Amino acid sequence: MDLDDGTPPRPGHGLTPLPARRRSRLRSRPRLARLTVLLAAFVCAACGLVYELELVALGDYLLGDAVTQTSVVLSVMVFAMGLGSLLAKRLTRRPATAFALVECALALTGGLSVLALYSCWAWLGRCQPAMVGLTCLIGILIGAEIPLLMTLIQRIRREDAGRAAADLFAADYVGALIGGLAFPFLLLPALGPGDGALLTGAVNAVAGAAVVLWLFREEPAPRIRRLLWGGCLLVLAVLAAAAAGSDAVERAARHALYGDQVRYATRSRHQEIVLTGPAEGPLRLYLDGRLAVCGPDEYRGSEGLVHPAMADGPDARVLLLGGGDGLALREVLRHRGVRSVRLVDADAALPRLARTDPGLAALGGHSLDDPRVRTTAADPLAWLRDANAGGSTGVSDGGDGPYDVVLADLPAPADGGPVTFHSQEFYGLAARLLSPGGRIAVRAGSDPDETGGPGGPGDLDGLWQIESGLRTAGLQTTPYAVPGSATGSCRPGPPDTAQNFLLAAATSPPLTLAPDAPAPRALTPDTLRASAARLTALRPTRPPAALTLLGPR
Repeated sequence: MDLDDGTPPRPGHGLTPLPARRRSRLRSRPRLARLTVLLAAFVCAACGLVYELELVALGDYLLGDAVTQTSVVLSVMVFAMGLGSLLAKRLTRRPATAFALVECALALTGGLSVLALYSCWAWLGRCQPAMVGLTCLIGILIGAEIPLLMTLIQRIRREDAGRAAADLFAADYVGALIGGLAFPFLLLPALGPGDGALLTGAVNAVAGAAVVLWLFREEPAPRIRRLLWGGCLLVLAVLAAAAAGSDAVERAARHALYGDQVRYATRSRHQEIVLTGPAEGPLRLYLDGRLAVCGPDEYRGSEGLVHPAMADGPDARVLLLGGGDGLALREVLRHRGVRSVRLVDADAALPRLARTDPGLAALGGHSLDDPRVRTTAADPLAWLRDANAGGSTGVSDGGDGPYDVVLADLPAPADGGPVTFHSQEFYGLAARLLSPGGRIAVRAGSDPDETGGPGGPGDLDGLWQIESGLRTAGLQTTPYAVPGSATGSCRPGPPDTAQNFLLAAATSPPLTLAPDAPAPRALTPDTLRASAARLTALRPTRPPAALTLLGPR
């Protein structure tokens, strides 16, 4: 980075010293002034990238499909930055004043963006238009920064444009690196998206507006300068007030979403967890706004996943992928032959809640406190990869397989689950951990257009894609379904739909129930066989391709 020491340039260097009248406007020596402007560029770039990442993360939390939200935010942001650069050409006659205004607007917009989007999602039910609009506005303001900063640097010392651009872009890119690292490792775990954005906005306002106004205080007229200082202080006051009231806004939004009986709410590193319901009554567990557990009918999904897989063959060693709420684990432990269970869930906060909340712990039969259970906080795919490698990366501690039963208590892609947990690679790694005669059971989504009972006609493409992944991993499969509630007690409107599952093994697995286990409430051998027959009749002659990590979505 080429910093001037205040001495006149030698002839032939292509540099022209500024007239004494203009240099006198600076409150620092040219070298220090230039370094201060580059530092402001560094800080503003870090803040700009944090705003982008905040929008990406919140879009994933609220709308799902991280790939789509990332693509929308980044593409709109880059387009808007180009538009902002063009618009900034009209502002370069008074760059310090314009830069102060841009940074105040950016600090206010970026700082409040998370609370605004969350409020739109909670009260209006839609946040995609607001997210695109905020992304565009923030991008325009970020794009205006570089032309204005370039003009300010040239005000300090006029030099070759390429050399000035090199220093400015170096500060900008290094700042973006710091912002990109600070967001996941510092801001998100320590403050969360909302308060993290507000703090970033405050830093942006101070670094971007106040520093430039201090250096170039002679550019704006005294009245305009006082207004700019007042605007900067007003932005800081608004951000401070928003930070003080952010908890109240979040509580009000949650009550609008979930009613007045919110008993627990937190945002972990992976998701927002909200538990609702009275102290003694039916509970509902929401993960990132999606209903994951409905107390009155939760047993249907838990029984459907667990009991057919535990019925035919050994069941001493069980691997449960997901299921941090402890409900599927409760059903596993009802089988007397179980000797050990390894539960792998990416979010350590969910098993912790299932242990400590009296209502959820009682609903799960205090299964997580059973001495036969070992819990691991790890991404299920990463854990499977490491367990197959003998624990070489330290994610799985080598595992304790092979396993007689592997249960994937993970939402299907059609229900908002990640594709990675239903990919061919995922099932291939799980199959390698099976003992001889072992079985795998997975959730395969629901049947939204069900007519005529479980397994009726509907959009079953997701089911057959998951089945293709299991079959590509060398397993034989049997589809089946568990009927939904006849009263629709978990969701307003029509009765709840059937939940689809797949049972897989090296040879075609039979559908039955263990005669020595407590009888499930939602299943009988007859309903299992009837649902399997209906789904088998609906299987396409040319099934869809399996989901893969590198394949099309």
